[in-house]
Amino acid sequence: MSERHELPLLKSARREALAAMAIWLIATIYSVGYCFLFGYGRKPESLTFVLGFPDWVFWGLILPWGVCTIISSLFAFWFMVDEELPETDSN
Repeated sequence: MSERHELPLLKSARREALAAMAIWLIATIYSVGYCFLFGYGRKPESLTFVLGFPDWVFWGLILPWGVCTIISSLFAFWFMVDEELPETDSN
């Protein structure tokens, strides 16, 4: 069976897309799970506040989104790379 030849640009784009999807999936599972477990069915008197937000909003949304912003910035500046475009015939 012959090995298929992929352009470096395609390999890089696939790797970056998979990394971005993994970041999104982990953040979504954490946020939805945390907010579901700690935000629903609570008595109003049990609410505490962190920086003016209900605790479940802060720990389930504000903090993870901040972490995702930092991770996305690191991803964009250090993980993603420029690849040369392949030469094309102009004939």
